[in-house]
Amino acid sequence: MTEKSFQDLPSGDAHLREERISGEDIYGGIFLNMKRDTVSLPDGEKAIREYLTHPGAVAVLAILGDGRVLLERQYRYPIAKACIEIPAGKLEIGEDPLLCAKRELAEETGYSAKKWSYIRRIHPVISYSTEFIDIYLAEDLTPGNSRLDDEEFLDVFAAPLEQLLAWVEDGEITDVKTTISTYWLERYRRGLVLPSLLS
Repeated sequence: MTEKSFQDLPSGDAHLREERISGEDIYGGIFLNMKRDTVSLPDGEKAIREYLTHPGAVAVLAILGDGRVLLERQYRYPIAKACIEIPAGKLEIGEDPLLCAKRELAEETGYSAKKWSYIRRIHPVISYSTEFIDIYLAEDLTPGNSRLDDEEFLDVFAAPLEQLLAWVEDGEITDVKTTISTYWLERYRRGLVLPSLLS
């Protein structure tokens, strides 16, 4: 049997859509809230969906003058591992994502950038969270002093793209925003993709 191509699929998503019937809050935390909804399925049956609401976040692919990528190494408690990542942080309610990206880069690394571009939005855990991450490209960097939060501890360093690609391929980098940004940067340097210039 030959599988259909994307063009052969029904138009729209009405035949897939789940509609919320009712819901309840299960847990409210510092910035994560868990909800449980009863939904109507496309065939008329009902199902339960549990998910986390998240205010959203930004990530910054910051490029130094010599072409190296600015990185952080931070301990991530849920997986009990110090992870290599690009700078990132969550949005405050109503905060402009670009302003958040500039703030997070300065606070975590001390760097500011004169040139900002928008790469894309990703949804890192679509099965159980509303979280999105807007990824920005920061260039023409100027160093400064970092201002970490009281409960924040991290190492800041830089590495060439070739090293990032090796870490992704070897499984040393497993963070999704950093993995996507690494592959995007490789395609960008080959002239296959372009960001949207913001400033």
